[in-house]
Amino acid sequence: MTDDLLSALHVRIIGQGDRYLVLAHGFGTDQSAWQRVLPFFLPHYRIILYDLVCAGTVNPSNFDFVRYSTLDGYVDDLMSILDALHIDRCVYVGHSISAMIGILAAIRSPHLFTKLILIGASPRFLNDEDYNCGFQQDEIEQVFNAMESNYEAWANGYAPLAVGSDVPAAIREFSRTLFNMRPDISLFVLRTVFSSDLRGVLGMVSVPCCIIQTVHDVSLPSSAATYLRNHLGGRCTIEVVNTEGHLPHLTAPGLLARVLRRVL
Repeated sequence: MTDDLLSALHVRIIGQGDRYLVLAHGFGTDQSAWQRVLPFFLPHYRIILYDLVCAGTVNPSNFDFVRYSTLDGYVDDLMSILDALHIDRCVYVGHSISAMIGILAAIRSPHLFTKLILIGASPRFLNDEDYNCGFQQDEIEQVFNAMESNYEAWANGYAPLAVGSDVPAAIREFSRTLFNMRPDISLFVLRTVFSSDLRGVLGMVSVPCCIIQTVHDVSLPSSAATYLRNHLGGRCTIEVVNTEGHLPHLTAPGLLARVLRRVL
C-alpha cells in the first residue's frame, strides 16, 4: 500500500534499538492507549504505532463497509503497513480485536513475526454449544440495540464496565476515545467482531505466542485464554496482570510493562 495508508492511519515509528515492536490497539481506543506504556520500551525498541481504520482519530471516509466486513480487511492494512515500512521481522502486541488480527496475520505471513503477544484475546466472543468463553446471543443483541437507540448512553455505561477498575483517569480516557468513534462504525465493528470465529484456524499459528490476561475481565473469562493456549499451533504461554478489566494498558501500565518486558 502507498503512503496514503500510512498517513490515513497515522502510522509512526518511534524509539531506538534494533528490534521492531508493533503495538496495535483494540476496539474503542486508538494508538494513544499505549501512551503510558511507551516510556518502558522507547530506549530498547523501534515501536510501530498506528490507528485502526475504525478509530475515531481516522477520517470516517476511509472506512469501507465492504472491505471491513471481516477481519481480513484489517489484516490487509497491517500487512500493507509492514510492507511499506520494509519491516521483515517484528514482535506484535495486539489488544482485543487486534489480537485476532495478529493471529490471522501470523497465519498468512509467519516469517514476519518473531512472537505474538495477545492481550485480552479470544478466538470467538460468542458462545455456542461447543464453546462457552464469551457471551450469549441475546446478550449481544441487547448491546447492539442499546448502541443503536442511544450511543452516548451506551458508551457512558460500557466504559466503566470495560475498564473494570476504580481508575477514574482510565475511565475518562476510554470514554474519550469511545465517543470519538462514529456510532454506525462502532456498531458495525462490534458486529464484525462478534461474527468472527478463529477457532478453526488456531492450529495454523506456528509463531510463539504469549497471552496476557487480567485477573478479571468482564469482556471475556480466563477460560478464553486457556482455550487459546490449548489450541494455538505454536508454543504458547499465559501471563496474568494483577489488575482488573479489559484495558490493563490504561489501568495498570507499569504492571503491564513489567509483564511485557519479561515475555519479550
